[in-house]
Amino acid sequence: MEARKNITGSLGTLYHPKSALVFYQSNKRENDTYVEHFDMDKNGNPVNAHPLSVREAQRLSKVLDTQEESRRAFLKPGGLLPLQVLHLDPSENGSVLWYTKPTKKNLYFIDGLGIPGGKANIPSLLWFATKQHLKLFALASGRRPKANTLLYHAPFFNISSDGNVCMGTVDINILSSASLEEFTAAWEDCFFNSYFSHLMHGHNPVRGNCVNLWKKLMETGEEFPKEVLKKNRMTVNDLIR
Repeated sequence: MEARKNITGSLGTLYHPKSALVFYQSNKRENDTYVEHFDMDKNGNPVNAHPLSVREAQRLSKVLDTQEESRRAFLKPGGLLPLQVLHLDPSENGSVLWYTKPTKKNLYFIDGLGIPGGKANIPSLLWFATKQHLKLFALASGRRPKANTLLYHAPFFNISSDGNVCMGTVDINILSSASLEEFTAAWEDCFFNSYFSHLMHGHNPVRGNCVNLWKKLMETGEEFPKEVLKKNRMTVNDLIR
């Protein structure tokens, strides 16, 4: 049998009891409650019993306020600010403006459109979102846009002429504690994992027939034709004024 070893150094941080609360409740119909606060001596025994003071209650409330912690964490980046983020408002009802480069994505369409689902090339996109709402636009190139960069209509169904995205029955659940990276990823997932179904208020976002455009892109796998993009008459700066 091996000799016993002292392993206390490998057990992690040791926490010592500093105080304790005892809640008393009467057996009357009103169920009056009384809270007593105890300090703890070096042996872990409760001493110095006294009613919980206002200052002690305030300190306890601050420690237990997880909503305040969530508010501080909302839209906080995990490290350096991602290069694709153009503008950030980290307030409780804040917003993020970011862009994505041209890429290939899985797209889904309702059967009524007659467009097969699958992967297709899409242009560079500009995203502007709060917890509840998303606006989406297209960009003429994959370069990082500037304040005066012109915007184009996003060439998808379910988007109005002002860029507002209709998410339909998709459950938008952006947590109040979402980091910046979680926030942008959640919106992109919500958009690309929903079904495209209709043109909004008769708005055709491309030059030509939108249905035929996506049928062709699905069949051929070719790059997205930038010449079909339609100017929106807005610039990046118009979204953050």
